[in-house]
Amino acid sequence: MADIGYRASSIERGRPDSRSPVGSAQLDISVEVGGLRLAHPVLNGSGTFDAIAALRAFGERLLEEFPFAAFVSKTITPEPRAGNPPPRIFETPAGMINSIGLPNNGLGGFLATDLPRLADLPVPLVVSVMGTSHEEFARLVEGIGERDEVAALELNVSCPNVESGLIVGEQPEEILSLVRALRLVCEKPLFVKLTPNVADPGALALAAEQGGAAAVSLVNTLRATAIDPTTLRPWLGAGRGGLSGPALRPIALEQVRDVAASVSIPVIGMGGIESGADALAFLTAGATAVAVGTASFRDPLAASRIRAELVAELEAAGYDALAAVKRPAGISTST
Repeated sequence: MADIGYRASSIERGRPDSRSPVGSAQLDISVEVGGLRLAHPVLNGSGTFDAIAALRAFGERLLEEFPFAAFVSKTITPEPRAGNPPPRIFETPAGMINSIGLPNNGLGGFLATDLPRLADLPVPLVVSVMGTSHEEFARLVEGIGERDEVAALELNVSCPNVESGLIVGEQPEEILSLVRALRLVCEKPLFVKLTPNVADPGALALAAEQGGAAAVSLVNTLRATAIDPTTLRPWLGAGRGGLSGPALRPIALEQVRDVAASVSIPVIGMGGIESGADALAFLTAGATAVAVGTASFRDPLAASRIRAELVAELEAAGYDALAAVKRPAGISTST
């Protein structure tokens, strides 16, 4: 996903309905994800919220009203990447297709420039990493995992814009091998971000768990393309990208439900979450936490609104704690 630019937001305008408390005095919405105790279950999708740009724009006000319970960085690769050629984004009626291509400063640039700024955030920091081999992943995990500022790492094996990521992310045996190898070089919790572009995501999640993953997150974007109606050629500079937003929410819910019934480790659910009701649907499907992505492009504080709406949804349903939400015991194979 892309790192969003910042326009006038609810922080800047002081919109009161975005500055909601973490939860009501009676309702406990704290969660534990992979050993991290979080004040509430709403995270960000990697690369969909530029915290460094937000800190420059809003300063202390962002820190006081930070919308996420943990922050997941954009994906870091061993060497700097410029990303894919433009155009990189195409809007659809119920979402967007992005073909950003993981632009980042590389491991060295991240450690020297980005990490000191992200360390100012008032929540645990999860750093997303991606390599093209076990050796590259190990270099990233070792280099970042030893830093005290980092609470956990997310292994991006699912990005549809970089072909190498799919080789690992589509094969259970490769995920098992990778996570096992990285578990030997890093004591920090490892989250595995799964691709939705497979027939059996539950098998991938189980492989990640068997390898030693502390949690899995899904779904990433679905492979997609857009055609320019004038030229009848692909609109995006790279020819294709990944679909996100409400259009993929039903698919994401089904895959989260499948994965949650397949593993015992926490599941971070994402895919078109735009309201508290959407978040509750993912939690009911078996997710322990949720991540907001595309909605943040329109409103950088969408996650704060979603969190407040989630509290209202839980209270209306009669829950006294998020932990009381019933999870699925299993999945019928019938249609």
